[in-house]
Amino acid sequence: MNQQQKRISAIFVAVLFIVIGFIRLSPQDDYGSKDSGPAIEFQIADGELGSTIASNLEAAGVIKSAKKFVAEFTKDSAAKGISPGSHSIQTRIPVKTAIIQLLDPKRLNNVVVVKEGSTFSDVVAILKKNDHISRTNFDLSGVTALYPKISKSLEGSLFPAYYSFESNTSLADAISTMVDKAKSEYAALGIAAGLGKYSSYDLLKIASMVQVEGDPKSFAKVARVIYNRLEIGMPLQLNSTVQYAANLRGKITLSNKATQINSPYNTYRRVGLPPTPISNPSRDALKATMKPASGDWLYFITVAPGDTRFTKDFKEFSLWNTEFNNNVANGKFK
Repeated sequence: MNQQQKRISAIFVAVLFIVIGFIRLSPQDDYGSKDSGPAIEFQIADGELGSTIASNLEAAGVIKSAKKFVAEFTKDSAAKGISPGSHSIQTRIPVKTAIIQLLDPKRLNNVVVVKEGSTFSDVVAILKKNDHISRTNFDLSGVTALYPKISKSLEGSLFPAYYSFESNTSLADAISTMVDKAKSEYAALGIAAGLGKYSSYDLLKIASMVQVEGDPKSFAKVARVIYNRLEIGMPLQLNSTVQYAANLRGKITLSNKATQINSPYNTYRRVGLPPTPISNPSRDALKATMKPASGDWLYFITVAPGDTRFTKDFKEFSLWNTEFNNNVANGKFK
C-alpha cells in the first residue's frame, strides 16, 4: 500500500455504494439484537467502495450479510456520513446497529478534531500528539499549499472536521488530507470560483476573519462590514488580525500599543486584506462570505455575549464601545 492509499480522509466523506439488480433478503440475513459480541477495530480506507466495506464487515464477523448492509445503506440517508478511518465496532450485530456505530464519532479511534477558528499551528500541535501520527518524520516540505501560485502558507487551508488516520501516518500525509478536504469543500461551496473582484484566496482570508470576529448569527453582517470597508479603502481595523500576529488570540480587549505593532497583519495600520487567512473557517463563515447580508454598516462590536451590534455611525459605535468596556470591567465576558 503506497502513501496515497494509506491517507485517510476527513469525516463526512461520502461512501459510494453501487447496488446492481434486485437483492432478495430474508430475516436470516441479519443478526438479532441479543447476538452481539466483543468490539473490534475496523478500518475503512479512503475511497473504498461500499461493496468492499460491506464484504469486509461480513468477513470480520460484524454483520451476517453484506447484501443486507448495502440494502439498508441505500435506504438510510444519514449513512452517507460514514467516515473512512479506524472504527471501534461490535461483532455479530444487526446491520442497522452497524450503521449507527459506524456513524458515531466517539467510536473513531485516535480522532483528530480540527476546530472552527483554529490555526495551522494549533492543528500541527494536535497531530504531533496523536498516537497514529509517525514520530519519525515531521517534515512538511513536500506538502502542496491550497493556492501554491499565490502563497506557500497553509494557514486557513485545513478544513474543520473530524479526522482519523491509520497507524504510522506521516504528518505530511495527514496535513495533505486536510488540504484535500478543503479543496473539495470549497469547490462545493463555490469558493473556488471567487466572487466578483475577490479571488478564492481573498474569500478564504475574509471568511477566516469572519469566523473569529463573529458568531454564526452575525457572520453575514460581519462579512458585509468587511466588504464595505474594503470598497471605500478604509482600514479593516480588526482586533483578530492583530491578535493573530501578536499571539494574543483569545483576549477580549486589545491595547492601543498592540494596534501599533509593525506587521502585515496589523489591519489598523495597513489597508486591505492580511497576507494570509488567520484561521480555519467553518462552512457557515464561508457561506456568509459568499452571501453577505445587505447593509451599509461600517462598524460592529459585541457589547455583551450574544449582543453584537452594527452601525454606520461612528458616534453610535463609540457609545457602544463605552458600554462594552463597562461590561468587561463588570465581568460580563468571563
